[in-house]
Amino acid sequence: MNEVRAKKFLGQHFLTDEGIARRIVDSLSAESRQVLEIGPGMGVLTKYLMEREATDFHVVEIDRESVVWLHEYYPGLDVIEGDFLKMDLSSLFHDTCAIIGNFPYNISSQILFKVFEQRNRVTEVVGMFQKEVAERVAAGPGSKTYGILSVLLSAFYDIEYLFTVPEYVFNPPPKVKSAVIRLRRNNVTALECDEKLFVQTVKAGFNQRRKTLRNALRQLAMPLDNVPEKMLAQRAEQLSVDEFVIIVKFIESCL
Repeated sequence: MNEVRAKKFLGQHFLTDEGIARRIVDSLSAESRQVLEIGPGMGVLTKYLMEREATDFHVVEIDRESVVWLHEYYPGLDVIEGDFLKMDLSSLFHDTCAIIGNFPYNISSQILFKVFEQRNRVTEVVGMFQKEVAERVAAGPGSKTYGILSVLLSAFYDIEYLFTVPEYVFNPPPKVKSAVIRLRRNNVTALECDEKLFVQTVKAGFNQRRKTLRNALRQLAMPLDNVPEKMLAQRAEQLSVDEFVIIVKFIESCL
């Protein structure tokens, strides 16, 4: 592969360490046969992904210069020029798919919110994120980094923090460390509560995370009379997915 050019687009830093690139690709399950890579850039992950026995492999890239480069050096590759956040995955994959990438830092959370929205289609995600974001996503109840994405994603995915990546393996080097995490779809097909209200409750709880749930959930203008005081006296960061589900069911019982 030609030397990766020094460039940064939409917050993206290009990985130059081939060993780490292969390690990221190897973290994707063998059974993931329909794969979409987000932000391939100069193809450091792409070339290893093309070695896999994927039945359906695509890449989506928003940077025109990178798209031209990919067409030139990988003529058989299906390169989609566009914005992943605006993509309709059902038009690309008839069934489920896996997502992989060295994600641009400034839209990585938005990518994960889209994964949550497409949870019945996206069975696996292997991605490189800013370390702080990766830790937040993989955090559990009681952690100060536990937040909205932690709860929403862990409701439907098993999340693993795989490894930390130092700054010097990127071009240009970022000012922060990065990390690779993996999300694998669990067996939950639906929550035992109204899922729209579940999302609203989780977001309301963490939007004022220093407050108890009794105070934080007031913005929902929903009845909290049936919710046990023990739960309302806690902060959002102290509650598991199951406990949020219980709270939502109590709220529903009053509607």
